[in-house]
Formats: sequence, structure tokens, C-alpha cells
Amino acid sequence: MAKVKTKWICQNCGYETPKYIGKCPDCGEWGTLTEEFDIKDQKQTKNTTVDSTPICLINEIEISESIRILTGFEELDRVLGGGLVQGSLILLAGDPGIGKSTLVLQTAGNICSNGKKLIYVCAEESGSQVKLRAKRLNVNSDNLYVYAQTNLESVINQVDVIKPDVLVIDSIQSVYTSNITSSSGSVSQIRECTNILMDIAKNKNITVIIIGHVTKDGNIAGPKVLEHMVDTVIYFEGDKYKTQRLLRSIKNRFGSTNEIGVFNMAENGLEEVLNPSELFMKERTEEITPGSVIIAANEGTRALLVEVQALVGTTFYPAPRRVSTGVEYNRLLQIIAVLEKRIGLNLSKYDVYVNVIGGIEIDEPAADLGIALAIATCYRDVCVDADCVIIGEISLSGEIRNVSNIEKRIYEAQKLGFKKAIIPKQNKKFPENLDIKIIQVPRLMDAISACISRKK
Repeated sequence: MAKVKTKWICQNCGYETPKYIGKCPDCGEWGTLTEEFDIKDQKQTKNTTVDSTPICLINEIEISESIRILTGFEELDRVLGGGLVQGSLILLAGDPGIGKSTLVLQTAGNICSNGKKLIYVCAEESGSQVKLRAKRLNVNSDNLYVYAQTNLESVINQVDVIKPDVLVIDSIQSVYTSNITSSSGSVSQIRECTNILMDIAKNKNITVIIIGHVTKDGNIAGPKVLEHMVDTVIYFEGDKYKTQRLLRSIKNRFGSTNEIGVFNMAENGLEEVLNPSELFMKERTEEITPGSVIIAANEGTRALLVEVQALVGTTFYPAPRRVSTGVEYNRLLQIIAVLEKRIGLNLSKYDVYVNVIGGIEIDEPAADLGIALAIATCYRDVCVDADCVIIGEISLSGEIRNVSNIEKRIYEAQKLGFKKAIIPKQNKKFPENLDIKIIQVPRLMDAISACISRKK
């Protein structure tokens, strides 16, 4: 006879308790505990299976040259570390309407065009709806199977029959397994379904891509352990009202987590941007205004040139406002403090707004000098040279510290036509015999004097 056991699970963090409590003691959220049932058969005996796979030395393990599958998108392959690794479990998350299903369906078409088999499990749409989107994206292949199903056991049966190279689940919050009595989307269902998919990926050597939703706070919906179970976690970011999309990896067991991929949402789907710096510079006007500078940021193996804008205005509040978009808030406060103490700018009576154009987030210290110059030039109502790029980290004493990968940053600036680069004096090694003028500065005051061209 089956024994019914009741438990309460927090839908935010996965905390379990035998009785209901209003506030989750783990994450501190109110009203997130949901009642779920575990049905266990008392007559069921626990079977212990022994795996007969022999143990081997690491030097004896052979790696096949075809262990990675190219996706057809250089930007996606860059973020993944060179392509899809066979037998890996990949989680793709993003806001609703950002283009997750579009990216996966276009990738599926590229993979199938190279002779690979792929099963696309559409748990949220019908087969005809997926066909309409595929027709709009010009995706057509005899190796692409579409399966409109939410039951995971039925999906496993089709995997055993077709034996695909790649399996796509859209989305993990919509599928369910009969082993758990709770509804789909609950913490128990997401955790159990991911466990089953991980077993399929490792034992059958199938690459599994699961699409996940995010909460209003920007976190992946479901238990936090979901991110620890998978091999790679990729976020698809961007403003759905704009065309630019950013692909960012926050976990990757087979590559770097510093790489980003840039896409442009067009009428016929996503188009990869192979030169993001040119895209970010395209919207820059010829008339330079105070508070606008160009910085050379570093994202993984790629140097990006982006525009940073600052606005300094008189405040009408007892405490001035500090607003940052694309820049860490505490970093902005530190730069403002250095400008007040070392340069003598009285910013305590002014609101300061800083924005990185293009929707990209800059979190490396090499952007400090550019942010400081944007604030200082807007405060003094002067302009930075239009053909000048700024690189450098600021210390609390006002000194300009050296940065890494200075060669890549300077080469990228020269390629886009910049004539002058302001870099730290501590950077001893940099390319010579270039068409770009290198100005090395030791302190923040020297950088301000070197970059100002004229008054407004």
C-alpha cells in the first residue's frame, strides 16, 4: 500500500519543511512555501546496481577531434568555448520575449544542416506554431525533429528511438515527470527533470540544451541548485524594445566565463555581430558633447570600444542622486570621491548620472579613468577629443594604475580610426610604430589635461 507523505517546499530557494510556515527561514521570502506530496510504495525494495565500467588512468583517456559540435554562430561558439561539448548539459536563460527560442531554433537548423540529428521538444507550443517560426527564420532540415510533449518519460522514449546528437527542452519549467506528483514548474519537478536530463546527457553522450525562465529579479526560476547541476549557464540579455542582444556565460566547465556574444535582432531572426565595437560606435554623433568619452573595455579575448556618458546637474534634493547604468554603483561612488578629494570638484551639490551606451555592463577597473573623465568634463563643460580613447584604473590616491591586455585595446582603437590613446604610465609594454599617438599619464590630473580639446 502506498504511503502518502506531505511536505512544504519553498518555490524560491527549494527549502523543505514538514509543516507550513509563513516565512522561509532560508531565503526570507513570505508566502513562497507550497504543499507537495511524496507517494512511496512500502513494498518497493531498494535495488542496488553496480556499474561495470572499468577505471582508467587520465593519460589513457582519448579525446575525439569531433567532441565539440559547431553551432553555426561564431558568437555562440565563442561563449561556449569553441562549440557544444558532447554529453554536456547547457542552461539558457533570459527574459520573456528576448529571443531564447529564436536563438535555439536557428542554432538547431545550423546543426542539422551539418548532418547531426536534433530533437526539439516544444513544451509550450504546438508543432504548427514552431513550424511557423521556423518558416520565418528559414529553418528547414530533414534531421530536425519537433516533438510537442510535456511528459519527460515520452521524451525519453523518443530519444531511445531516434538517438539524436542534440536534445532541446523548451522549457524546463513546462515539462514534468510522473515520478513526482507535484505540478510542472514546481521546485521538485524542475530538480527531478534536470536530474533525468543530466543522466541522459552523460550516459547517452547527448548534448542537452534546456531553456529556463527568469524571475522578476533576473534570477533563474526554480531552485538555485539547478545552476550547480548543469555544465554551462548562459544568459541572453538585452532590451526587448531594441535590437541588440548580449549572450553572456556565468558558468562554463569547458571554457571561459569572460566571453560575450553580440547579436542583432532582425526581421528574419538573430544576426551575429562580429565587430561589436563598430556597432556601439555607429550611433555616436559627430558633434561631441561634454561628458562623452570612449573607453576600451576587455571582455574575455575581445577588446570592446564603448561610449560612456555622464551628466552632472544641480540637485534639488537634500542628498544628491547617484545613478549608474552599466557601471557598478559602488565603483561610481569611489570615483566621485577621488574626483572630490584629488581634483577638487565639489560634486556634493550635484546629481551625477553615468550610462554605458549599447546596454553592455562594464565591471572591470580599466574603465575607471574613462568614467572619471566623463564626469569631470561634464562638470567643467568641456569636451574630450573625438578621436581619443581612454584606458586606465584609478587608485584612491589619484594615480593611474596599469591594465591588462593593453595591446588588444590599442589595436582595436587604431582599427576604428582613433588617433590618440591615453594609457597608464605604468604600462611599459605596448605596440610601437603605430598610427595612433600614445600618451602615458601618471595621475588623474594629467589625464584631464591631456584629453581636453576645447570648450563647448
